[in-house]
Amino acid sequence: MKYVPRLKEKYQKEVAPALMQQFSYSTVMQVPKLQKICINQGIGDATGDKKLIDNAATELTMIAGQKAVPTIARKSVSNFKLREGMPIGVRVTLRGERMYEFLDRFITVALPRVRDFRGVNDKSFDGRGNYSMGITEQIIFPEIDIDKVNKIMGMDISFVTSASTDAEAYALLKELGIPFKK
Repeated sequence: MKYVPRLKEKYQKEVAPALMQQFSYSTVMQVPKLQKICINQGIGDATGDKKLIDNAATELTMIAGQKAVPTIARKSVSNFKLREGMPIGVRVTLRGERMYEFLDRFITVALPRVRDFRGVNDKSFDGRGNYSMGITEQIIFPEIDIDKVNKIMGMDISFVTSASTDAEAYALLKELGIPFKK
């Protein structure tokens, strides 16, 4: 028996039929899916300290369960002491089973650990069915040991769906369990 992530199973058995009924799709292939989750962490102080990139990459790798790659600057900006080709952040793109595993851990474990959490903002859709949000601290994830963190950094998380409208994407993410504000 092959392992199937809990949220993937939930999508197939509960979410897809509910969305078919709600939006009256004629076929299962029209039901929107979560295609990928992109996690990006920009490190502004990386121009002065190269070790910050390595620390951020190892932390993001632990959080995502997949190796994070450094992002490099495309242009030189003299005011920021930034040269073309310098590493300025880390990112990781999750697809398939790792994506569902991360989403499950994010909803059930990480979001409840956010200080003064009242729900996720529902105004961050881009008009094409994708949702982006920011996290202010990486220490909300249980994989990170707070004692070993030398600098608290935030990250951006983007949920890319196959939905064509924001209403469809909102319904999909709400059914998957993301706690939007009321």
